[in-house]
Amino acid sequence: MVKAMALLLFPSMLSLLVFSLILHNGVVHCFGEKKLLKLQHFQWKQKWDASTCLSQKSRKEKGATILEMKHRDYCYGGGVKDWNKLLQKRLILDDLRVQSLQARIKNKAFGKTEGVSDTRIPLTSGVELGTLNYIVTVELGGRKMRVIVDTGSDLTWVQCQPCKSCYNQKEPLFNPSASPSYQTVSCNSSTCQSLAFATGNTGICGNNPPTCNYIVSYGDGSYTRGELAHDHLSLGKTPVDNFVFGCGRNNKGLFGGASGLMGLGRSSISLVSQTTDIFGGFFSYCLPSTQAGASGSLVLGGNSSVYKTSSAISYTRMIPNPQLSTFYFLNLTGVSVGGVTLPDSTFGKGAMLIDSGTVITRLPPSIYKALKAEFMKQFSGFPSAPAFSILDTCFNLSAYQEVDVPTIKMQFEGNAEMNVDVTGVFYFVKTDASQVCLALASLSFEDEIGIIANYQQRNQRVIYDTKKAKLGFAHESCSFT
Repeated sequence: MVKAMALLLFPSMLSLLVFSLILHNGVVHCFGEKKLLKLQHFQWKQKWDASTCLSQKSRKEKGATILEMKHRDYCYGGGVKDWNKLLQKRLILDDLRVQSLQARIKNKAFGKTEGVSDTRIPLTSGVELGTLNYIVTVELGGRKMRVIVDTGSDLTWVQCQPCKSCYNQKEPLFNPSASPSYQTVSCNSSTCQSLAFATGNTGICGNNPPTCNYIVSYGDGSYTRGELAHDHLSLGKTPVDNFVFGCGRNNKGLFGGASGLMGLGRSSISLVSQTTDIFGGFFSYCLPSTQAGASGSLVLGGNSSVYKTSSAISYTRMIPNPQLSTFYFLNLTGVSVGGVTLPDSTFGKGAMLIDSGTVITRLPPSIYKALKAEFMKQFSGFPSAPAFSILDTCFNLSAYQEVDVPTIKMQFEGNAEMNVDVTGVFYFVKTDASQVCLALASLSFEDEIGIIANYQQRNQRVIYDTKKAKLGFAHESCSFT
């Protein structure tokens, strides 16, 4: 039982300082900006209904195509028997993803590409795919397909019949022979040659006929192999003729029950580039949480009147990088915790990658150290818990129903700002909240590329304007309706 605390208020100081006092289970905290986090509203305590993902909605409004987005766990979480094991495994796989992403960036910087003639697929080559991802429904060759959305990938692909080796997915595999508009891509075409730049692996020629074969490998050991093809794609009610994609004949990985992946990168083979004539190189998304009923939206097209933002959109420029032009970079100029701006000379000196496929945001060591120190100062009094994997700032919150969490804001060049939603501050390593960790991590070295990941992008409208090379942020409680 905590003894009553006498609060001595000095009138002369009240005109200068305002303190917020929050009492939870006998612990008193004193800090500025904060948000309430209800610990009981998380995925493992919910009932799952995968049928809601089978009928994901879409609509066309004011010239924009809007696809409903669901978190992958909301679609496939019903089959999970041990949430603790899965939540912990994902952190380890996310670390592998980031390591391989850093390796790919270094290879690109030194002009290296991976050959695909070798049957061994290195874990550090190709574009990356995370494990906590988001699903949209599209129609390919007349068949509905649920695919993972990834801004860090370029090639869109689905699993195809006949399949030599495929992971289990919910709906039937795509059958090319059932689509009258399906055609393979020739190995001597410019489209086939574009694979090297888009995926890090050069295309190779198959036999009878000489089709273009591809391989994409991911940082967590996942991969897809097959032939490059084109077919009719429908994004909601918007048709896309001769859409180039990968028809995967040999696929392995942690893709849940999804049919494949949608690549929203910047190369010529990505969905964004292939639909430039339709959508003008403009798209945005609002990533929902995993709470029951939560759904977001992927908006293709630049009409901002269809957004449901509750704050003004602030824009920052995309930082150009000729050697890494398939990725989206921006300049982080500052971070604040609970209204306190972090002092750090590293801000503004290196571009950050924004990626919907990476789970946990990675910061340069100096910035992370300052953020951690300020967060610990403002969140003091709660019992600590052991670190796990990449997360080293952990608490035991099992005795609490709700807690007040210091706000985290990221500032970017041009006075753009992203306010991290309260659901994106903590990662639950254990489902009983006995090990809850700050959902940000440090890079190993100062010269590595930082990453703004999907966990911190929740309940934001993130807007990509590739024509004007700018990226915008606004708060939005994700909802498709």
